[in-house]
Amino acid sequence: MPTAIAQPHRTLTALFLGIAMAIVVGTALGFEHIGGYIPCALCLEQRIPYYIGAPLMLVAAIVSKAGGPSWAVRGLLAVGGLLMLYGLVLGVYHSGVEWHWWEGPASCATSADAVTRDAGSLLGDLSSKKPPSCDAAALRVLGLSFAGWNVLASAVLAAVAFRAAR
Repeated sequence: MPTAIAQPHRTLTALFLGIAMAIVVGTALGFEHIGGYIPCALCLEQRIPYYIGAPLMLVAAIVSKAGGPSWAVRGLLAVGGLLMLYGLVLGVYHSGVEWHWWEGPASCATSADAVTRDAGSLLGDLSSKKPPSCDAAALRVLGLSFAGWNVLASAVLAAVAFRAAR
């Protein structure tokens, strides 16, 4: 691809990746805070590549738009692809734990706040609520859990990032 065409293409791709990564992690946060799905420890870990990748892709878009060196933009896109591959591996691992194909971590509990802030019902909540387990999918849509959907999202975003980095 000629440089004159590659630079605007990489800018738009990096911008797309930054927005797409923000949407994916925003959706997870929406399910947590609006839908009430308390994430397990593996769910929280799967968000890390998005927390790093979204702003990194926006930096790549800015560097590309500002006419920065092509190697820097391609390098940032490649790092974004590697982050999504890491997210894919985490998603596959978590999906395997949910399907009981292999053991999950022994300390798989959430760090999210699962109890009320109302002092009157605090003791009741402490005894009745337990953090979600990593080996039980909170919800399945079209046969896939949140972890399964993360595998697909990560795979697509990694492919887009690596193609743009090439």
